[in-house]
Amino acid sequence: MNQISQTKYSSIEQMTGQLLKGRPVKQSNQQDTKVSFQKILESQYVEQNAGLKFSKHANERLQSRNIDLSEEQLEKLTAGTKKAQEKGISESLVVVDNIAFIVNVKNSTVITALDEGEDKIFTNIDGAVIM
Repeated sequence: MNQISQTKYSSIEQMTGQLLKGRPVKQSNQQDTKVSFQKILESQYVEQNAGLKFSKHANERLQSRNIDLSEEQLEKLTAGTKKAQEKGISESLVVVDNIAFIVNVKNSTVITALDEGEDKIFTNIDGAVIM
């Protein structure tokens, strides 16, 4: 063990500097760490919605079936995928405003999408989330 001399230190920074053998201790600058609440919210929104991907097949289905997702629907789909993940679901059916999505939850990838006019038969899923 290192022995600390009997010298009294006036601050923890000085003690740390002594223990680190004279290496200077970097002082934190509080102004650098301040982040506005708006920036935190924006970064969380981007992080949440950037995580969901659409496969090539899903994009083709959305286009061929004339399905246009609004921001609100995309947020619901993302939230539904997150709920499925929290429940341990691997392959999920997520229904948002009468649009059905098959989502690979582990990869956060939408596999395909169906709207009202099609047969509603879903296979190879282990859970469903209706938003």
